[in-house]
Amino acid sequence: MDAKRRMPRLHTEQANVIKGLLFISPWILGFLLFGVFPIGSAFYYSLTQYDVVRPAQFIGFGNYAELFFHDKMMGTVTYNTLWWVGIAVPLGIVAAFLMANLLNSDARGRSVYRALAFVPSVVPAVVSATVWQWLLSPRYGLINSVLISAGMKAIPFLTKPELAKPTLTVIHLWAQGGAIVIFLAALQDVPRSLYDAARVDGANGWQQLWHITVPLCTPAALFMLITGIIGGFQSFAFPWLLTGGGPVNATRFYSLYLYENAFQVFRMGYASALAWVLFLLVVVVSIITFRTSTRWVYYGAD
Repeated sequence: MDAKRRMPRLHTEQANVIKGLLFISPWILGFLLFGVFPIGSAFYYSLTQYDVVRPAQFIGFGNYAELFFHDKMMGTVTYNTLWWVGIAVPLGIVAAFLMANLLNSDARGRSVYRALAFVPSVVPAVVSATVWQWLLSPRYGLINSVLISAGMKAIPFLTKPELAKPTLTVIHLWAQGGAIVIFLAALQDVPRSLYDAARVDGANGWQQLWHITVPLCTPAALFMLITGIIGGFQSFAFPWLLTGGGPVNATRFYSLYLYENAFQVFRMGYASALAWVLFLLVVVVSIITFRTSTRWVYYGAD
């Protein structure tokens, strides 16, 4: 008797599972078609010599051997990329956090300042790059025109190897509107009672910032760090539009080098190997970041 009662329930559960799979089938098909298939194809082509025009020729791990042992440009590209991920990304997070704290105050016109801080993140990269090119150009740039009119020398922001990456870092700090919004949301969740108790105990503003605000915003900082690392390894738009990888390869990041191999010299097989190495590197660094986050990320329920 119990078995007969269970049969309709099993049929109902199976029918619900089938209906659920049918409802999400467009997403599953899209994921397989635009996610799994390109990743698998990239791995296959990474084992071949392929230039789009001629059929792919299987060469095993030849592309990986060239990448790790014979490509002289990889040292420069790796250094530039790690410099960007290790310096520009953390500076961007710190700048966004400090700006969010300023915008979280009760200053007059706060909503206007928040809007102005968010605008750079929604402006297309091409438009932003054009504006920065106009500002920083050594010949017709607004900043250098002012310096020259004041009797000073023009500063080669984007044409001197020593200044190119720091200049791009400043532009990166300028475009932190999305991170500012996330930190603002995190700041709204900090209990006001903690600040009141800290003031009663005699804590000044800096002590409140360090012992209350920073710990309770570390979950948001972890999110920004993970997404910043992934985006940093894939940094492309501003370096490509403003410097093209120069001067003297000073801003030739990994993604630029991958693009050049794929779409300028049409070494699709080698570019696929570069993409897979980048994918594995991002996965490893993200896992390490997650593992170490238990030491510095504080959750309110802890």
